[in-house]
Amino acid sequence: MPDTIADFTARLPNGDEVSLADKLGKVLLVVNTASKCGFTPQYDGLESLWRKYGDQGFEVLAFPCNQFGHQEPGNADDIASFCKVNFGVSFPLMAKIEVNGDDADPLYTWLKVEAPGIFGTQKIKWNFTKFLIGRDGKVVRRYAPTAKPSQIEADIAKLL
Repeated sequence: MPDTIADFTARLPNGDEVSLADKLGKVLLVVNTASKCGFTPQYDGLESLWRKYGDQGFEVLAFPCNQFGHQEPGNADDIASFCKVNFGVSFPLMAKIEVNGDDADPLYTWLKVEAPGIFGTQKIKWNFTKFLIGRDGKVVRRYAPTAKPSQIEADIAKLL
């Protein structure tokens, strides 16, 4: 089993792969997102955190996912445009992935093992589940979709 986020790659919306080893030394908030969800307004809070702490080594990595109520039906251009127009999102949006099931992205398979949900479940329950990753690339904590970005800010600030 991989030890850190550095053992993974992620795809950009254009299909290019990026090594997450490049993220070592940064504090990351990894989030599965959707454009048509009741939690979608959390994009505002995520953008606020990114703008406040980005120059201190903090990044948001958003992974659009259509597995929950088909709430992310668009293609990469649709998603990027929606996020920019409605929430001014400037943090990285990755390619759309699956977070549960046989086709789950390997990063999410690892995240779920490293930080199981309530009662030890390894499934992602819904959009906007968040994982806080320390500068060492290890998972610090998992947050439920209901946890607003502002409620995570103190934990981020401690790691910076």
